Amino acid sequence: MPIDLNRYLTLFVAEAGEHLAGFSRELLALEQAVRAGSAGDAVKPAVDALFRHAHSVKGMSASMQQEAITGLAHQAEDLIDLYRRDPSLVDAAGVDLLLDTSDVLAELVERASRGEKPIGDAALSKRLQDSIRQVKDGRPVTPSASPSPPSMAAGAPPAPPAPSVPSVPPAPPVRDLYPTPLPSGVQRGGRRVVAEVTIGGPVPAVRAFLVVKKLSGVGIVTGTAPTVEELKAGRIPGKKLTVELETGESLDRLERALSQISDLTGVSLRETDQPAAPPVAPPPREAAPPPEPARTVRVRTEILDGFVDLVGELLLATARIREVGRALPDLHRPALDEGVDRLHGIVKELHGKVMAVRMTPLALVVEQLPRAARDVARKLGRQVEVELRGTEIELDRAILEVLSDPLLHVLRNAVDHGIEPPHLRLLAGKAATGHITVTARRERDRVILEIADDGKGMDPARLREAAVARGQLEAAAAATLSDRESLLLACLPGLSTAEQVTDVSGRGVGLDAVKRTVEAVGGALEIESAPGVGTRLVLRLPLTVAVQPVLLVGVGAEVVGLPISKVHGAATVSFSSLDRSRGGPLLAYDGELVPVHDLAALLGFEPCGRDERSVVVAEGIDGRIGLCVDALLGQQEAVLKPLGAPLGAVAGLSAVTVLGTGRPVFILDVTKLLAA
Repeated sequence: MPIDLNRYLTLFVAEAGEHLAGFSRELLALEQAVRAGSAGDAVKPAVDALFRHAHSVKGMSASMQQEAITGLAHQAEDLIDLYRRDPSLVDAAGVDLLLDTSDVLAELVERASRGEKPIGDAALSKRLQDSIRQVKDGRPVTPSASPSPPSMAAGAPPAPPAPSVPSVPPAPPVRDLYPTPLPSGVQRGGRRVVAEVTIGGPVPAVRAFLVVKKLSGVGIVTGTAPTVEELKAGRIPGKKLTVELETGESLDRLERALSQISDLTGVSLRETDQPAAPPVAPPPREAAPPPEPARTVRVRTEILDGFVDLVGELLLATARIREVGRALPDLHRPALDEGVDRLHGIVKELHGKVMAVRMTPLALVVEQLPRAARDVARKLGRQVEVELRGTEIELDRAILEVLSDPLLHVLRNAVDHGIEPPHLRLLAGKAATGHITVTARRERDRVILEIADDGKGMDPARLREAAVARGQLEAAAAATLSDRESLLLACLPGLSTAEQVTDVSGRGVGLDAVKRTVEAVGGALEIESAPGVGTRLVLRLPLTVAVQPVLLVGVGAEVVGLPISKVHGAATVSFSSLDRSRGGPLLAYDGELVPVHDLAALLGFEPCGRDERSVVVAEGIDGRIGLCVDALLGQQEAVLKPLGAPLGAVAGLSAVTVLGTGRPVFILDVTKLLAA
């Protein structure tokens, strides 16, 4: 029966996507090297990496019977192979063509992920064919327009493959892997060959079928180990395959045929005078090679989300048991407390492991930015380089998923509004090529993500004028704003100082969406800029949004929570004795005077009237601030739940949790509360 390849589709899409992302990264590095005038050995590592990515995509798509992807990847591989032989032939037009090929391959893989049958792009295939011929003749690649999107219409005829690139036929059904007559053009000979292949990468059984199919095209396969039935079941012990065949082809010809299959980590061919014998049975389990040092498995994100929710419920249930135990007689409480403590420790460890699985490198999001900046810059006639730092830092996948569009907004604004055209940069004494740096670093329980450019910067005065002109700010209020506060006016909806509206930016959209998105996950946005020097946007992001430690405080008859990551300390003071030399009450804390706010007054609660109060020192907008509360109730691991309408619109509230008693408690956003 035919192989059911659909079971491997998700894995194929993920692996092909990773290779295509790497393909684009190497092309951008190659483009920068070509622009800098580098050639020969300087560009060879990038060309070699490109070849490996193209070869892997070709092999994976061939094993999945995706002929359109295979043919296009094969043509790209042929062009890159010419560059490998003579790196001096690499030019900007060739890089552009390969970038177009990368885009089309990504679109074809996306269509395949939806179960559609991708159809190749005939125009792009012809461009690649012509370019291969030009490079073979020692001529530069002819620049041409970007190809149109690949035609995927149902029933549309497939694009004819280039004559110089043979189309990879679909794998035959398993029952046809051992044809009785020799294939056309293959002559029977007395040579018997044993091929021993070691397979790496994912789905080794599928790669094994591809090896057998390839060898059956150059001879008669007389036996395999593992057997066909075991390969059908996905069993291939040690990822090793042995194939015996009768063929008239040379060993070099067989080796070249197998070299077209990706993820083969070892190939051994030898002739034997012995008649074909049944293949040796695989070694017993105890004789199997030791397991690989590191193994991974792909898990659907919704399963991970379910794990996090269940662990959160376990934490709540543990707190509830602890609360109920307080009503038991003292005789029975020690044993219960010991059991609850052990249960809480296990749940905490489980939560840590689940969150470690959810943590994803920032590179998954930011590595697309150099390509996006390059495309926007070329459209606007700018020259831009993007440098990435600290991309190995990990964040909760739930946060990364919402960061992609905001970061793209920031980058497009930096290229369009920030980076000047080359001639203006030269007149200003700068390099013609603008520089954008994306830097990530850890600070306590936060990830600080900075996007900085060396462009013309932002003018606080112009932002104030624009806000007043649009009626979003009174002139008197605008006059009282500091430059730092004025820069945040760029986040007002619809506010823009762009002189021209383009399809890139200038419509006053972008930074307001960035600010909303960052704050929705518990982060904060800051803007720093100096005219003529550049702009830096700082995104302060939490590591995770699921379970966080909070400090519970009493305010009147209510209980509210403050994120521990925002708390610096606490003190018990006499409220009337606080320093008021600058107007409001001030607390001397850690060598500085911290302004103190009455949390009850901020929330609209009735003050308790007591003079002796507790002050929580927390992180504010411009530094530390003190929050005067009635009682400190302790720290607790809180399962944070997002607020829906209408509570989500209340300034100062960021989430809600449930105590072990079943009482709901709101978690405060101090920054928003003070700004309200």
